Amino acid sequence: MPEDPALELQELTAALEDWLRFQRRLGWPGTPAESETPSPEQVQETDRVLTLKEIRAELGDCKRCKLSRGRKTIVFGDGSARARLMFIGEGPGEEEDLQGLPFVGAAGQLLNRLLSKLGLRREEVYIANVVKCRPPGNREPEADETGQCLPFLRKQIEAIKPRVIVTLGRVATQALLGTQAPLTRMRGQWQKYREIRVMPTFHPSYLLRFPKERHKTWEDMQQVMEYLAAHDEI
Repeated sequence: MPEDPALELQELTAALEDWLRFQRRLGWPGTPAESETPSPEQVQETDRVLTLKEIRAELGDCKRCKLSRGRKTIVFGDGSARARLMFIGEGPGEEEDLQGLPFVGAAGQLLNRLLSKLGLRREEVYIANVVKCRPPGNREPEADETGQCLPFLRKQIEAIKPRVIVTLGRVATQALLGTQAPLTRMRGQWQKYREIRVMPTFHPSYLLRFPKERHKTWEDMQQVMEYLAAHDEI
């Protein structure tokens, strides 16, 4: 007499479950169908844009790279959390390291004068750097250092949602845009970071050494201001 089909099916199912448990103990991750579907709460937490305060808390007393060994202060950023215009430089210098604010030395004073001529207050914009700690001797940040800091810069950009980003100098431009193209080729030409317009221009420290080049940065900023004015963003 043939076995009960229902009983046979139950036995096969039980044997398969035993086999799957055994495979999991061996480290087998399972089939794609077994992957858990994230809950709505998990999806919302993953997609949520952090505030600047939360990003700073996540950064903490950062020791993710060797720059932390010589710094005095983490220079996170400064300005309006709702700025339509964001400036990104290379890294803190001596004065910035002491005060914990970006662009407060001689280059920062030149940037402040530029903002004033454009009819802007520093409090209206947001200023940050590619790396948050001063490189020794004000050298350029190295690849491993920018690699550790860039995720935090990207989160700052996501939090602020600027209409335009102005990158100050070659290092900032190449790091943000992920390119090796020379600044001379990109300066004054609109670029794009995700959906945000980017205007590469000279770093203020370069303009201190070569004041005859200042008119080029002024021309670049005129493009920025015209774009923002046309979109009623400033």
